[in-house]
Amino acid sequence: MAYILNIETSTTNCSVAVSYNGKQISLKEDNNKQYSHAERLHLYIEEALNNAKINTKTLDAISVSMGPGSYTGLRIGVSAAKGLCFALDVPLIAIPTLDSLSRKIKITEGYIVPLIDARRMEIYTAIFNSNYSCIESTSAKILEHTSYLNYLESGSVNFVGNAIQKTKTIINHKNAVFHEELPSAYQMCEMSFEKFKSKQFEDLAYFEPFYLKDFIAFTKKNI
Repeated sequence: MAYILNIETSTTNCSVAVSYNGKQISLKEDNNKQYSHAERLHLYIEEALNNAKINTKTLDAISVSMGPGSYTGLRIGVSAAKGLCFALDVPLIAIPTLDSLSRKIKITEGYIVPLIDARRMEIYTAIFNSNYSCIESTSAKILEHTSYLNYLESGSVNFVGNAIQKTKTIINHKNAVFHEELPSAYQMCEMSFEKFKSKQFEDLAYFEPFYLKDFIAFTKKNI
């Protein structure tokens, strides 16, 4: 049995969830761009715990979205998570942001492509199948007209994330399906519990968010 506090701050959505054995029991999030995560995160943590009717001493672990995403947002989330882990003497669990974002949608066939906006025509991306198994690992790429073409020609490709609008201007294919979503702590709940059960914990002294800096153009691949 495990109570886990899940923190997601990789984009403009400041999101906190409390889960029990992988099930979300409390969620507080807001995509209000007029306020920074630094102003809201600790208030949201307190509110999420209150709504779950527990306090910090009840927590068995802290889970945090590890990136890629906003440099400042990730730093704020990871710093808060590590601080709580040190204070409460509980383990830290890191959840890859694109993995949790892919779980925003459910499909029975085809591909899921989570997208996080970087700058200009640049994105953070990965590719998953309908079972959420990773086909292409997280990378930083530049959107082009030929991006994902091999996948698009073989079946439906579900793009999900906060880079949908600019992706639509580049990719126009009958098999492309677009879902404008933001990462949320809700999708982290089941994932963090699985890592808790298998004791996949991070080293508090050395853990840092996953930053990507080198953007590359897409290259054609056989699938």
